[in-house]
Formats: sequence, C-alpha cells, structure tokens
Amino acid sequence: MNFEASDRIKFASAVLAAAILSSGLTLGLYKVGGGLAARAGNAITVTGTASESAKADNAVWNLNLNESQSSLAASVKKIDTSADALKKYLLTGGITADQIELGPVNSNAVMEYINGNPTGRILAYQAYRTLTVRTKDVELVAKLSNEIGTLLATGVNVGNYGPSYYLSTLDKMRAKLLASAMQDAKARAKAITEAVGGQVGPLLSVSTGPTQVTTKDSLDRSAGGFYDLSTIDKTVNVTLSASFKTS
Repeated sequence: MNFEASDRIKFASAVLAAAILSSGLTLGLYKVGGGLAARAGNAITVTGTASESAKADNAVWNLNLNESQSSLAASVKKIDTSADALKKYLLTGGITADQIELGPVNSNAVMEYINGNPTGRILAYQAYRTLTVRTKDVELVAKLSNEIGTLLATGVNVGNYGPSYYLSTLDKMRAKLLASAMQDAKARAKAITEAVGGQVGPLLSVSTGPTQVTTKDSLDRSAGGFYDLSTIDKTVNVTLSASFKTS
C-alpha cells in the first residue's frame, strides 16, 4: 500500500488519537473502581437523642427587702423590722432557721435632681437587705412564694422573683441518657444502612451536645445548653453525634 505524505500524517494522527482514547478509558475505569472501593468503606454519621422527665429536689429562694425613710437610722430600723416579719412568715410556714440566710444591711441616699442636674439635697435614705432560703422541700417553697402576698399586705416591702429549682441528680441522669442516646444513634444507623443493603460496623467517633433542662415537654434549646430554673417539673434532653463504619 502506498501512502502519500499527507495520508501518512492522517494515519499517524488516527493511531495517536486511538491510543489516547484507550488510555483515557483505562484511567477512567480505574478511577471508577477506586470510587466504588471508597464508597464501600464509607462511614455514616447519625444523631442520637434521649430525654426523661425529672422533678427538682433543691430550691434557692432569694428575697429582697427594700425600705425608704427620711433618715438613715429610720431606714435601717425599718429594714430590721421587715426582716423580722419576713423570717416570722417563713418560720411559721414551715421553713427551719438553718435554711434561712440573712445578708447584711446596705443603704444609699436618694438625691434630688432638677432637669437632670443634682441639687445636693437628700430626699430620703434607702436600706436594702437580702434573705436567702435553701431547702430540699421544693413544694413548700413554691407554696410560700405563691402566698407571700399576705406578707406584702402588712406593709413589708419584699421583692420576690420566685424560687430557683435545681436537679441534684443531673450528672447521673446525663450519664444514663447519653447511653440511651448512643443506642438510639446505632439503631438509626442500622436502619438507614440496611435499607440500602449495607451493614453497620464499629463506632468510629462520637461527640456529645449540650444538655438541655427545660420546662416539662418544652422544645426550648440553646447552643450552649439550657437550664430552666422556674419550674419543679422538668424535662432533661441530651443529643450526640456518632459515626459508624459501614460495609
């Protein structure tokens, strides 16, 4: 067979193109095979959750006394009288003396201002005192807090923002709930993996989220964790993220 120069060039180009195409297909198939192998060794990451109802077993109740009189001596005397009345209300209600902590007396002068400018004249003297109740009888504290209006009606000026209710068992609950959350995560991973014909392997890693202590059945959440102090009945929720090897 005789080839002209131009024909030889065309033939060489065709052979080179075929060679390039062949090597490209080989490389492509190699990469596909590698991709399938990587997918076969993939991990699955799932979220596990667990929650449980709980009842607070510790209460801290801060009460603020505030009295104002024309002289410092009179305001201090009045705050002492108010503190005695508050203590009597608590002791009569069932709180014991060792559960009451009475803070020191603080005071300040109330200055007169006209058009935002001080005149140097003292209008009155205010005295402050804090009383704190610490007890495990959360129901009793709740009752006394709700009924403190009877004391206010006698003229005692008490600031009541409600008791704070705590769980002393939170650490034990957290450990128990994390174990349940891990079981939940593994069950989810198994259900998802088996649905596509795979199997769940060993645990690769796990990270826990913040504990959420909310009012009963609440959906309140915070990135740094949430701790409701306003109610006795609470819900404790934990979340974790777990990665499992799959095949």
